[in-house]
Amino acid sequence: MYKIIHQEKIGENLGLLEIEAPQIANKAKAGQFVIVRIAEKGERIPLTIADFNKESGSITLIFQEVGRTTLRMGQMKKGDFLLDLVGPLGEPSEIENYGTVVCIGGGVGIAPIYPIARALKEVGNKVISIVGARCENLLFWVEKMQAVSDELLIATDDGSVGYKGFVTDVLKQVLSEKEIDRVWAIGPMVMMRSVADVTRPHQIKTIVSLNPIMVDGTGMCGACRVQVGEETKFACVDGPEFDGHLVDFELAMRRLVYYKDEEKRALAQEQCHGGGCGCH
Repeated sequence: MYKIIHQEKIGENLGLLEIEAPQIANKAKAGQFVIVRIAEKGERIPLTIADFNKESGSITLIFQEVGRTTLRMGQMKKGDFLLDLVGPLGEPSEIENYGTVVCIGGGVGIAPIYPIARALKEVGNKVISIVGARCENLLFWVEKMQAVSDELLIATDDGSVGYKGFVTDVLKQVLSEKEIDRVWAIGPMVMMRSVADVTRPHQIKTIVSLNPIMVDGTGMCGACRVQVGEETKFACVDGPEFDGHLVDFELAMRRLVYYKDEEKRALAQEQCHGGGCGCH
């Protein structure tokens, strides 16, 4: 059992849980994730470790309330307990002093890009961060990203704050003005594919973090397999980070929707049990 020591709503349908997990916090590194199960009959979902504090023995998870489990997580309070928390899992980010790097977080992807930007900054890189969302209300952790960046650029689809447009538009401007040694991009699959398309002509290595369907998180079930170059990889043990220029994004996106019908039925059942359907 893992105790929730802080709970917060950080945006529209966005929740934050800080969880007491000293063993995980002590071993966690940027880029890694955990698998969460909130109840005995609950599903297992992977969530990237958005922050970790070795002194307090806590980790922070940020999630979007889109399915049955995440909706329930959004209702949990300080003092509640998660049943299972397994991790840290996955290969950590390759953190070295590359020179000047760009860290891009789109939507909920701002959460996992934060510890990567922090780690890159700590080893001496010049960090240019780009964060984006549909509108200002969906942005979060802007101050935290500012603190670990030499330069922070913001893009919103509607122009409510920062540049009006996409993170890729801002990236194109950065690449036209500066020599960039490496790029990290985390966010929706379409966004990561677009970032890889922008950097490919410049031959800048671009790292993306894939979050496909997972079950056990140890490479046994094969649910998270992705095609990277000529090889089949498992995101849970070989990733979650891969060379964005080699990822077969079309296949990855098709696999993401395999269980959409089941997800819809589970969500409808959750809303009905909660009285959201009007039958109670």
